Amino acid sequence: MPLIPEEPQIHESAQGPRATPANSRTAPTPHPVPGPRPAAPSRPGRPGPPRATAPAQRTPRDVAAKPGPPAPATTAAGSATAQIQLVPAPAEGALDAAEEAVDLLLESGRAPGDILVVTTGDPHPWAAHELSFGEESYWAQHDAGDDVFYADAAAVGRAAVRPVVVVAVNGGSEAADASALATSHTRAGALLIVCGEPQRINPVLGAGV
Repeated sequence: MPLIPEEPQIHESAQGPRATPANSRTAPTPHPVPGPRPAAPSRPGRPGPPRATAPAQRTPRDVAAKPGPPAPATTAAGSATAQIQLVPAPAEGALDAAEEAVDLLLESGRAPGDILVVTTGDPHPWAAHELSFGEESYWAQHDAGDDVFYADAAAVGRAAVRPVVVVAVNGGSEAADASALATSHTRAGALLIVCGEPQRINPVLGAGV
């Protein structure tokens, strides 16, 4: 019987490293490329700094009349119909009493522009300071009518009518006091407050005060 040659057996050779399929490879982690970073979005800015010390201004309740000529100093009341209020105080404390009266008026709801303060002796420190910059800027603040205004008795005739006038009898002669009180009364639209010594003021204003 003829021999059938055996088919050669193919033995698998030792397999070398197999190639990893491309789809199974892990992609390398990309590293950022050095370079300028995009600018961060800007934050909304803060509101600007608060306005300086400026006091809150209110609309005057009464329209101030234009300055007129000084009123005659023959009588205290003249043609004015304003109510008169006396605040007893020594001459050296009259200005402080006037300041307290202004504070009370503002706390009660009066607008700063409603008030005129008159001094018969030494001027109020605010008036002395503002006058150092010249009369033009000083009276411009009066004409604006949006804040308390301080005037010397000699200049009160130039002031406009305001609802309330506060007089500090802090010096001066009796004749000067009489003239200042008479003119101040005509500048008061509703109320005249006089701070000073009663024995010096009553002969001018009248015993009924």
